[in-house]
Amino acid sequence: MNELRNRQVISSLLEIIAHKTATLSNLPIRIMEVCGTHTMSIHRHGLRPLLEERGIEMLSGPGCPVCITPDAYHEAAIKLVSTNSNIILATFGDMTRVPTRVGSLQTAIPAAGSQVKIVYSPIESLNLAKAHPEQEVVFFGVGFETTIPSIALCVKKAKEERLSNYSLLSALWIIPPPLRAIVSSQDTKIDAFLYPGHVSAIIGEAPYQFLADEFNIPGAITGFEPADILLAISSLLDLIKKGRAEVINEYRRVVAPQGNPQALQIMAEMLVEKDAFWRGLGYIPQSGLKLKDNYQEYDAEIKFSLEISPEETHLPGCRCGEVLRGKISPSSCPLFGQACTPASPQGPCMVSFEGACLAFYKYDYQN
Repeated sequence: MNELRNRQVISSLLEIIAHKTATLSNLPIRIMEVCGTHTMSIHRHGLRPLLEERGIEMLSGPGCPVCITPDAYHEAAIKLVSTNSNIILATFGDMTRVPTRVGSLQTAIPAAGSQVKIVYSPIESLNLAKAHPEQEVVFFGVGFETTIPSIALCVKKAKEERLSNYSLLSALWIIPPPLRAIVSSQDTKIDAFLYPGHVSAIIGEAPYQFLADEFNIPGAITGFEPADILLAISSLLDLIKKGRAEVINEYRRVVAPQGNPQALQIMAEMLVEKDAFWRGLGYIPQSGLKLKDNYQEYDAEIKFSLEISPEETHLPGCRCGEVLRGKISPSSCPLFGQACTPASPQGPCMVSFEGACLAFYKYDYQN
């Protein structure tokens, strides 16, 4: 990894990029990094201004699962734990801090015998159900293809072990459909994509091919070190100069062309696609996942008769939805750095470690 962070290597790659952009006329080249981890890495290593100087404008995309999950899911979770006794609501830490019109899970007052429990892995929620058979354990599971297989596997194990006190409140999303929605809307000019390394390790290369074939937009799968990102950008510039749209894999040390067959198999076995609502993007066909009918007894939405009707809601003034589709940068939001800070977030993009607003604030904002 030292080579991928080596200053001399990074400087050389930046000069190569500068040489390539000097031969292009349609500057700036606008590249959307889909993954929130890419966003954080770009800011942490100071790449954004260096790339801007060389004619590359980086756009943050919808690759933060905490950020794109509609408020309705959070509000349903808050209601579940605050109106039902003897429930352990387990979820990832970021999910507890997302602000909604009714507060957050962090500020919710649980009913008698209930609690909100932060976990770091889905298997922890399953272990809670085993350790507390007298309580209902609901895992508020959020994620893209990276974490979905492990979440689905926990439900499978719960059924195999006949754990009747375990269920999943699923906020599971798949990455390719929102990319189609973004480019189809023509709301944002995008010349190329950086595809997420973690998700691609599961799904492989083929699910992105439609962007090249139908929309003539090239894309590169890449890792998260500075040299990974710059190498991918350099390769994309080669394609742009030649007028070619392809899906290239610059993360071959991790991502196989076919993805992870075992992970894909467990997803296919356990889950079915559904139309889903994304913050900032609205309803997108076949962009979410839910448990199949033969696992419905582990679906918390059914088990507890939860009413989840997603819509575009947010705290007044928050423009997180526009950030997620690359329409504005975080600093264009009037709340950014003023009313909205990591200590007092007004939207999920300032909450999640993968959120663009948090990345901008942490590494680029001068207060």
